[in-house]
Amino acid sequence: MSGTVRSAKKDGRQVVTMRLIENAGGDAVVECDVYPVDSMRVKPIKQGPYAFATRREADRFMDETARSLEYLGCDLTD
Repeated sequence: MSGTVRSAKKDGRQVVTMRLIENAGGDAVVECDVYPVDSMRVKPIKQGPYAFATRREADRFMDETARSLEYLGCDLTD
């Protein structure tokens, strides 16, 4: 199993953490922790897992999500 982690912050505050996990069979899932910016909630809201037939599809999902977060003014880190 291998994976990738990407995080997004806005105004220095954690907004999203995405984890891509590739399984031995070639399929992959993406799990997300979402930190609402309009509340004082400390624990993230768990989203997913989003299942994909291939690592490439999961990578594309993470890339498109990251691009959307950048458009919304977030800073991304790998």
